[in-house]
Amino acid sequence: MGVRRALLDVRPLRSSAPFRRLWVGQALSGLGSQMTRVAVLFQIWQMTHSTAWTGAVGLAGAVPLLVLGLFAGSVVDRVDRRTCYLVTTGGQAVCSLLLAVQGLLGHFPAGGVLLLVAVQSCFGAGSGPAARTFVPRLLPEDQRAAGLALRRIAFQGAMLTGPALGGLLLDGLGVSGCYLVDALTFTAALHGARGLPPMRPGDEPARPGLRGVRDGLTFLVRTPVVRGALLTDLATTVLSMPISLFPLINAERFGGGPGTLGLFLTALAAGGLVASVLSGTFTRRSRPGLVMLGGSAAWGGALALFGLSSHPWVGLGFLVLAGAADTVSVVSRNALVQRHTPDALLGRVGAAEQIVGQAGPDLGNVRGGLLADATSGVTALVSGGLLCLGAVALVGAMTPGLRAYSADSLCLGDAAVAAPENPQKNSGKGVDPAVSRSTQG
Repeated sequence: MGVRRALLDVRPLRSSAPFRRLWVGQALSGLGSQMTRVAVLFQIWQMTHSTAWTGAVGLAGAVPLLVLGLFAGSVVDRVDRRTCYLVTTGGQAVCSLLLAVQGLLGHFPAGGVLLLVAVQSCFGAGSGPAARTFVPRLLPEDQRAAGLALRRIAFQGAMLTGPALGGLLLDGLGVSGCYLVDALTFTAALHGARGLPPMRPGDEPARPGLRGVRDGLTFLVRTPVVRGALLTDLATTVLSMPISLFPLINAERFGGGPGTLGLFLTALAAGGLVASVLSGTFTRRSRPGLVMLGGSAAWGGALALFGLSSHPWVGLGFLVLAGAADTVSVVSRNALVQRHTPDALLGRVGAAEQIVGQAGPDLGNVRGGLLADATSGVTALVSGGLLCLGAVALVGAMTPGLRAYSADSLCLGDAAVAAPENPQKNSGKGVDPAVSRSTQG
């Protein structure tokens, strides 16, 4: 029983047919998205032979999420979330089909390809927050962390195999074939979502426009546990994201061989996959806040040790540890945020998580690159890991709720501040002051 409890908890796949169909569809579409990522980079490089243009691919995907994310989250909290997901995922599939058509016809400008990528990202700004609202509706609370771990292992699997499959398809079918396969995987996601029940946002739909966005931001600011969880995510990414430093570290410490460089990214993904397989060791814990803080601190510490390591295999071991710690932190944080977020705000909070998850790594890679230019790759990596440790300790010290919260308790205090749309509706309801103080940190 001890070994079984340590392994990935697959109860959500057995107990909920809608979740199972949704998970399979999203896993396949995530795989297709990774293949398209490789195809776009390859096509843009073939068209321009410019690193500035290939760098713009990342901006084309990130900017729409940053600009539209919170507004899209507000829309998700106003409409039927199943319908929103179907429409936005269908839009992404159409964009993949258009990419396939332009790849087949040829003579399409690079700017047009990036425009299609940006439009697809606009649809992703809505489908991402909508998808984040499904787990609390489909699974009982004692299985939600396991459901999030299953989503994480699908993501890690796509990261490991998607680029390689994309390369094989590019070699055999060309860019148009790769885009077409991606469009077909979106149909799997649509099929999985069609079996979901209607998912209206509850009795308090978001107010339209900026007011709905402001209500979501108010909840984030006034709910210490959720705020602390997102700040922890920013600390682990903005201060210590290592990807941009890998080529320099490889040249400075490990001889600069391409084989070693490729193993760096593989080691991170492999560590995340191992942690997902063994996720029963932490998804069944009753204090996800402490698990999240521990995982974030382990990420920073492992990266600092990787920067200090002079032996390639030891360094790869630290990267495996960092990848595992990242998965522990991400799954625990998602479970924590969902437990503290009322249904009426899940779309906006999910949009904020998506923005942090997109902007944090990008800013962290820029920070690392600039510091490495001014000092060295080792200095940038080690200092980033140590800064991450300090920031996580600071967030933990300033947010007692992260340390004290138990999954077995109810978050009545958070629920009391969770509906800024109509605060008068809460004014006559009694909330136990002791509970409110403990959950508000």
